[in-house]
Amino acid sequence: MASKGIKEPVNHVHLEAIHTETIHKENKHEKLYTNYSINPYKKMHTITGKPNSLHDTEEGEEDTQFKKVIKRANQEPVKKYTYPQTEAQEIGWITKPLIDADRGDKRISFPMQNSAITKFMDEVWKFKEQTENLN
Repeated sequence: MASKGIKEPVNHVHLEAIHTETIHKENKHEKLYTNYSINPYKKMHTITGKPNSLHDTEEGEEDTQFKKVIKRANQEPVKKYTYPQTEAQEIGWITKPLIDADRGDKRISFPMQNSAITKFMDEVWKFKEQTENLN
C-alpha cells in the first residue's frame, strides 16, 4: 500500500483484465434484435417526396403487419380492449347491459307514474305558460 500523497503506478495488466471482464459480461447479457418495427404510440409525421423523383413515386409491396399496427393504434380503447385498462377509462366505458330490457316484466320495469297531485301541477304549469305567452 502506498503512503499518503504518493500514487501507485498504473498496472496496465490489471486494467486490461478489468476491461476484458466487462466486455464478457456485456456480451453475455446482450440480445440482438433484428425484427424492427414502428412504435405505434409515437406520433408519425410524414413528409411528401419530390414530385419527379423515381424512388418516391414507384409502388412497392404493402407491409400488412405495419398496416395492422397502425390500424390498432388508431382505434378507440373500447374497440382495442374488452375491459377498461385504467381507472379513468372506467368512467364512461360503454358495456353491454347484463340483461335485455323487457318493458313488460313488472319485476324489473318501473315506469314513471303520475299521481293526482302531479297531474294537477302539470295542468297548472301549462296554464301558467299559456298566460305568460299571451301577454
